[in-house]
Amino acid sequence: MSRTIKISYGEHSSQFGVLRIPDSKEPLPIIVMIHGGFWQSKYNLEENNPIAEDLTSRGYVTWNIEYRRVGEEGGGWTGTFNDVIDSINYLSHLKEVYNLDLTKVYLIGHSAGGHLALWVASRMDQIKDAQSFNKLIVPVKKVVSLAGVTDLNKMWKFHEEKGIKSLVASLMGGPPNEFDERYKAASPIELIPIRIDHVLVHGELDQHVPVELSKDYYLKAIEKGSNVKLLILPNVEHFKIIDPTSTAWESIISIIFEK
Repeated sequence: MSRTIKISYGEHSSQFGVLRIPDSKEPLPIIVMIHGGFWQSKYNLEENNPIAEDLTSRGYVTWNIEYRRVGEEGGGWTGTFNDVIDSINYLSHLKEVYNLDLTKVYLIGHSAGGHLALWVASRMDQIKDAQSFNKLIVPVKKVVSLAGVTDLNKMWKFHEEKGIKSLVASLMGGPPNEFDERYKAASPIELIPIRIDHVLVHGELDQHVPVELSKDYYLKAIEKGSNVKLLILPNVEHFKIIDPTSTAWESIISIIFEK
């Protein structure tokens, strides 16, 4: 039997995570899960519940995090980013109580959560715009981006061309031409090379986040010496990639935990 515990890492109602712990006497690796929804408050961590339960059944602790999002006080620039850092750092407080192995911390993010997961991976170097963001103190072993927004500028342009209100601009405080430095500090493709292991998984039929974003990121990352892999899944759309009953999910499992 596993245990499921809701734990706050901050004072805001959205600063919490759900910890799922399998039965084990040994310290267990932990998977931090970051949900998508284009950083908007109307979407929440329940999106990740099915895959969190699946991963816990496979013997991993999961830390499914919530964070302040656009539409909430403190959400957007820079609160959303700092909340993700703080939620990961909070694992240091949970380590002894729940017997966690913090030498094996993985991040999995879907869609906008993939963007945030890759951004966290860049923080391992503690270089760009350190003054704007909290410091990451818990090391991350590997990051998996599931249909992640790898390029904020291209995502902004995609929405503009589709006549969609710019969800990226809502996160960043405005469009790229007005906040160029912010976009450079927050867009994963601008933060290459990322040194730690990271994997991009994207469905070919994705209508929400174009597969080209992952392909373009991968090519640039390889050129710059990043430690990156790319898995393109044919006949898979945006949400099938987080469906634990799908063959797509089995493909993801195999690449997440390969040595």
